[in-house]
Amino acid sequence: MADYVIPPPAVAAVPVAGGGAFPVRRVFCVGRNYAEHAREMGSDPDREPPFFFMKPADALLTGGADMPYPPQTADLHHEMEMVVALGKGGTDIAEADALAHVWGYAAGLDMTRRDLQGQAKKEGKPWDMGKGFDASAPIGLMVPAETIGHPAKGAIVLKVNGAVRQSADLSHLIWSVPEMIAYLSRLVALAPGDLIFSGTPAGVAAVGRGDLLEGEVAGVGTVRTRIV
Repeated sequence: MADYVIPPPAVAAVPVAGGGAFPVRRVFCVGRNYAEHAREMGSDPDREPPFFFMKPADALLTGGADMPYPPQTADLHHEMEMVVALGKGGTDIAEADALAHVWGYAAGLDMTRRDLQGQAKKEGKPWDMGKGFDASAPIGLMVPAETIGHPAKGAIVLKVNGAVRQSADLSHLIWSVPEMIAYLSRLVALAPGDLIFSGTPAGVAAVGRGDLLEGEVAGVGTVRTRIV
């Protein structure tokens, strides 16, 4: 065993429906993967190939815990997503084989400091501090694919204080789950424990302290957090 000079960090993990926990290695996020959201962000979904950004694994917020309103922002946005969890890794994964690498799915939120992200975009700088801050990835229970299959259609909805803010269907994804896994595996060597946030529908908007966020991906599960 290595002789660490400081205590090693805890392993980030997502509770699994029925018991146990899914250990998380890395968190990848697909940008602008629903056409209407791409348009509302000023992009052309018919021309843009998939692109990815990352969040730290310890940005995951589990168990329906409250999310502290983050510092250095006045424009915190919600982005409701289906999360894909990989049980097998690889490089240059064929699209036809990609689903065999998926362990399970969850409902998640890609919370975004939109003002910091927007300023970074304007200045041609990285988005990291707009996306990868503490507790920026609330996530629900992980559900094994062997239990639910591989959802390719079904409602994805987010309510804020009981009112619907985002509503779409998984079939509206520009890049399907097999396509995004295959594409990403050509950029990096994927590994067991990697998560992929698959993109958000249109309707992203600001939230504030006291707001209750309740999301659901049909056939997958729910995610819940309150901004405090």
